[in-house]
Amino acid sequence: MLHILFAATLTESLVVLSLLFKTPVRKLVIGGLDCVKRGRGPIVVKTVAGTVFVVLVSTVYGVMGIRRGEDGEVSVTDQVVAARHLLEASLMGFFLFLALLVDRLHHYIRELRIRRKSMDAVKKNDVKFVGVEDMKAREEQLGTFKAMIRQLESDLESKIKEAYNAESNIEALRKQSEGLLLEYDRLLAENQELRSRLQSLDQRLSHFPIKKNS
Repeated sequence: MLHILFAATLTESLVVLSLLFKTPVRKLVIGGLDCVKRGRGPIVVKTVAGTVFVVLVSTVYGVMGIRRGEDGEVSVTDQVVAARHLLEASLMGFFLFLALLVDRLHHYIRELRIRRKSMDAVKKNDVKFVGVEDMKAREEQLGTFKAMIRQLESDLESKIKEAYNAESNIEALRKQSEGLLLEYDRLLAENQELRSRLQSLDQRLSHFPIKKNS
């Protein structure tokens, strides 16, 4: 019994390790578990698990049923039997736990693979949908955007030309205003000079007496 439990526990431990790490053995183990869960496999597994659980309960009950002697001590034979039963119960409990762990790991790995396949299929369908139906609309939008970009470039060039023309006009007006200022200064100087000459002429004329007619 102990040899069978040790072998079964060791086998389940190796199966758990193979499921935890992505190796070539993992695919073989998953394929084997898929075969076990087909047909009558689940019924057989449940039957074995139920039998092991019943034996486990009976073993624990047998260990608890070992009584002490009249002197309050357990005999050596009972101690050996109790230790054997405890070891068997521990191995059976560990066996059931590893079996549950293998079942859950296999279930989650299958769900993960199914979800990955469905996601890949959805992505492919989206790519096909976009490639077949939306390419024309996107090309039209792209052509519209290109036309808008060309129009904006032409508008920008015209605005730049207008800015250059306005700058040249401003420069010409500035030069013209400078010329007008110079001309104004010249005329102002001539006006001052004429006024000074007129004042001097008036002063000279005022010194001569005016003769009255008798």
